[in-house]
Amino acid sequence: MYQSKKVLLLGSGELGKEVVIEAQRLGVQTVAVDSYEHAPAMQVAHNSYVVDMLDREQIRTIIEKEKPDLIVPEVEAIATDELLKLEEEGFHVIPNARAAKLTMDREGIRRLAAETLGLATAGYEFANTYEEFVQAAAQIGFPCVVKPLMSSSGKGQSVCRSETDLESCWETAMEGGRVKNGRVIVEEFIPFESEITLLTVRAVNGTTFCEPIGHVQKDGDYIESWQPHHMTEQQMEEAKHIAKAITDELGGYGLFGVELFLAKDKVYFSEVSPRPHDTGLVTLVTQNLSEFALHVRAILGFPITEITQLSPGASRPLKAPEESVDYTVEGLENALAVPKTQVRVFGKPITKAGRRMAVALSAADTAETARENAKKALDQLFIK
Repeated sequence: MYQSKKVLLLGSGELGKEVVIEAQRLGVQTVAVDSYEHAPAMQVAHNSYVVDMLDREQIRTIIEKEKPDLIVPEVEAIATDELLKLEEEGFHVIPNARAAKLTMDREGIRRLAAETLGLATAGYEFANTYEEFVQAAAQIGFPCVVKPLMSSSGKGQSVCRSETDLESCWETAMEGGRVKNGRVIVEEFIPFESEITLLTVRAVNGTTFCEPIGHVQKDGDYIESWQPHHMTEQQMEEAKHIAKAITDELGGYGLFGVELFLAKDKVYFSEVSPRPHDTGLVTLVTQNLSEFALHVRAILGFPITEITQLSPGASRPLKAPEESVDYTVEGLENALAVPKTQVRVFGKPITKAGRRMAVALSAADTAETARENAKKALDQLFIK
């Protein structure tokens, strides 16, 4: 019988689904774990489990039962302290348990970047209570950006423009955090020209970078991404320096999504995810190896010999307007009539307001044309 490696995903959304598909292409057994049934990656994995992702005992029970060669965190909210213990016992966490814990927590990663590595970041303060939050906002100044310490896809993030916004911004952060512990980060508002994701791959043969991905975020969640994003040579050098510094410090193998702000005279570090990034969905139509293929190759210990941009491209996610347990994604015929366009329908079991349900992906001769075509395709898609 063919003996293959086994990969267990903690988090089984649309990004995890693509990771599972790429792993299976290389003959890997896949196990998908998430907090709800019929998650996208579960639909294609060999085996799956539904657990409370923050329950350390449930996570341990499944890992001890499955005995995976690799544990691959695909979301932030996981019982990371248990991953640290499992790693000490010989299990292999990707990229490592420390990186999974640090990047789950905005405070840990921000202090590492700014205070340990000396990288340029927005000014910041932390607050545990509403009173501390009011003081932190006054110290940083208005406008400022408010985020819960732990959240995904921008949930709980807002811009506080004046004292009158304080209460609503605090409530937004409290509602949007994955863990209800009240601690928030208050950041200086950087007047940046653009924001990018620099996908950075640490593999057995060294560190490589994808072409920069430009993106637009609204309320902290991405609504559009494109590749390549134009940068000056100096900006590119600075961006690569920051990305390499932070990923070298985190260590391990795999793909990292490094988020950066580009200002006129400076590149600022924003955040890093030790896994494929939502804005990187665009690489499904732009590169010889998508971010998911790169991640799987790297974590399996295979070399990354080259990353080739085959075409400029753009992505636009379809978001649900409201919650529903009975829905269809309509307009595929018209969306797919747009030149060089693909659509990925994620197959999530229910919709929620603002939840990503599908993505339109367009390739073109220029990033500008790709952006136009992705918007045309998205405009044809709707949830019924």
